[in-house]
Amino acid sequence: MASLAKAEARAHLERFRRWLRDHNQPLTRQREQVAEEVFTAGGHVSVEELRGRLEARGARVGLATIYRTMDTLVTSGLVRGQDFGEGFRRFEPVGPRSGHEHLVCDRCGRMIEFNSERLERMLQLLADEQGFQPDRHRVEVHGVCRECRRRGLAGL
Repeated sequence: MASLAKAEARAHLERFRRWLRDHNQPLTRQREQVAEEVFTAGGHVSVEELRGRLEARGARVGLATIYRTMDTLVTSGLVRGQDFGEGFRRFEPVGPRSGHEHLVCDRCGRMIEFNSERLERMLQLLADEQGFQPDRHRVEVHGVCRECRRRGLAGL
């Protein structure tokens, strides 16, 4: 997913502030800086990437604060965290156009996002067959991308 538009990022930040108030959690400048950065970063960012981006902006936010803030953002439903097999999670804002799936290359780590109306219909049919009411889903397909196959890396 691309970064949120400026207006969407501001709205997400306001929703985060409201969520913190509603859950009796402190609103600190560091939390706001982390949230703002993840809402505008674009793509799937790791905690280390967020830390680098914050440092580049001159923000002084400790690593533990970033981790705790990301956990809070995930709990609030404003951010989704995923482990793509790299040994750490990557994060992206949950926006109005965030319904997408991932193809993950196990060789080079490339991540390809895609949308498929056919897949969405199929998943709903499967849920209906089981009498299941889905709230959300995540599809992540691991394999070898076209470029790695072309370079002959598929057999490594």
